[in-house]
Amino acid sequence: MLETVQSSLINYGLNAEFADITARLVTILFIITLSLLGNFIAKNWILRTLSKIINKTQTSWDDTLLETQVLNRLAHFAPALILYSLIHIPLTTYDLAIQVINNLILIYIIILSTRLIDALLNAVTEIFRVNDVSKQIPIKSFTQILKIIAYFIGAVLIVAIVLNKTPVYLLSGLGALTAVLLLIFKDTILGFVAGVQLMANRMVARGDWIEMPKHGADGDVLDVTLTTVKIQNWDKTITTIPTYQLISESFKNWRGMSDSDGRRIKRALNIDLQSIRFLDDTLLQHLKKIQFITDYLQQKGIDVDQYNKKIGIDSSSKANGRNLTNIGCFRAYVLAYLKGHPMINQEMTLLVRQLAPADNGIPIEIYVFCKDKNWGNYENIQADIFDHLLAVLTEFDLSVFQNPTGHDFSKLTRN
Repeated sequence: MLETVQSSLINYGLNAEFADITARLVTILFIITLSLLGNFIAKNWILRTLSKIINKTQTSWDDTLLETQVLNRLAHFAPALILYSLIHIPLTTYDLAIQVINNLILIYIIILSTRLIDALLNAVTEIFRVNDVSKQIPIKSFTQILKIIAYFIGAVLIVAIVLNKTPVYLLSGLGALTAVLLLIFKDTILGFVAGVQLMANRMVARGDWIEMPKHGADGDVLDVTLTTVKIQNWDKTITTIPTYQLISESFKNWRGMSDSDGRRIKRALNIDLQSIRFLDDTLLQHLKKIQFITDYLQQKGIDVDQYNKKIGIDSSSKANGRNLTNIGCFRAYVLAYLKGHPMINQEMTLLVRQLAPADNGIPIEIYVFCKDKNWGNYENIQADIFDHLLAVLTEFDLSVFQNPTGHDFSKLTRN
């Protein structure tokens, strides 16, 4: 090509030396124009055509390639490759100039390749985040370590080109800097090791609700990266915790509850000990009107009468033999009430138990699982259950224990 242009100029009457310079300049301008044309075609024709095709497809992963600039960065290779392939033509016999320009183009291509790998890894991360597997396996820490490796290799290649040395030579010289590199990348290395352990043991993933009181964290995991874990607390603040601290310290993960068929309700009503007594006929007849325990009272009454008659109990005193108590009937009522509640999971643990008496009365603990695991709905269901039980206590002639208040002392003073 150079010789053709040079011959044409000589035929027009130019001397050989001036024709050579002019031919080289014309060829350089032609190559630059060709590279700009390649850039225009790649970005305005090929990239736009691909964008239209991708926007019409039903899949979402190809849209991610557009959003993360993967295809746009790929288009930048067109002018660079044209220049690298043709620039030696007008610079024939200028070996030093060819080497310098080719090195600059290679450096540019290496930078483009590194940025392309960065965009590809971003695309992989975004595509993976849409998948349900991302809630179990945090991938971002691994894509970040791959980015670091890509940038490190890119930097080594650029330095090797500038110094005109092989990359192997440079890598062999890094042995002496190992201690410095370990110090600089301490958090990165610890984070990577922690990320591997978190993934292998499935300890935490995006979307999990975790508690880590030491760091003031209580909320959903937003992201698990190479060095940090971001947690959005329930007050919408963000807590950032080093990844390796999730390995070295303890935390609570509520994923088990989220994956189960119910959310636990564990709460106790403290009954005033002075309100506990045996049933008399008046209270018994009153309780028989409560549908939840009608069958219980009939069957229990038969069992008690048969037992007392069998061993000849003197019924003049309630202390003799077996007798029904108001707290026992209340426990039976609570159990029947919960078994009939539509939002209590009957396939999971359902207990109404009496705990040891203490200074604040005798606890009647409810241990059940709510079907609705949504926090707001769960709290409303739990509150409705205990609202009802607190209100129904008086039907059993029971009262809830509470410490004396200023109103109580004021009333006592007036009396």
